[in-house]
Amino acid sequence: MSAQMDELIAQFQNFQSKVRQAEARFAGVGDMQERIARLETTVTSPDGTVTVTAGAGGTITDLRLTAGATRVEAGQLAATIMNTIRRAAAGAAQQQAGIVDETFGDAFGVDVSAQVREAQAEAFGTAAAEPASEAQPRQPSRSARRPAAGDDDDFDQGPILRRS
Repeated sequence: MSAQMDELIAQFQNFQSKVRQAEARFAGVGDMQERIARLETTVTSPDGTVTVTAGAGGTITDLRLTAGATRVEAGQLAATIMNTIRRAAAGAAQQQAGIVDETFGDAFGVDVSAQVREAQAEAFGTAAAEPASEAQPRQPSRSARRPAAGDDDDFDQGPILRRS
């Protein structure tokens, strides 16, 4: 009976060790979530007319056009904006995957960054490359503000078309 008890104690200690390892791995989840919530990637179009900032989940948080953008044909400007948005969102997704990889490392045997790059390559028909060098991670420089109730630029509170 003593051998069985020793075996049970050893199994219990092994289980406790695994629980401690799991707790240590997941202790950084709150920090990871905070870092992901703050992440931003800014990309400028090759011609310099369009700059897009994307945040967590590829959410577009800023779009800037230079004065030169008004001299570009509308279809070309639209294509430039869409391409820059795609690159900014892709950069944000890569940055987010990197944060997940830093937090969990190889704990689950998954390289999230590589999977994101492969998925992006498949979606965009390009080679899976390392994160774009022009993607500039930055910390938010302004606090998020909720537009005033009468702000014409606020489309979050309902339909964008006015009824007559």
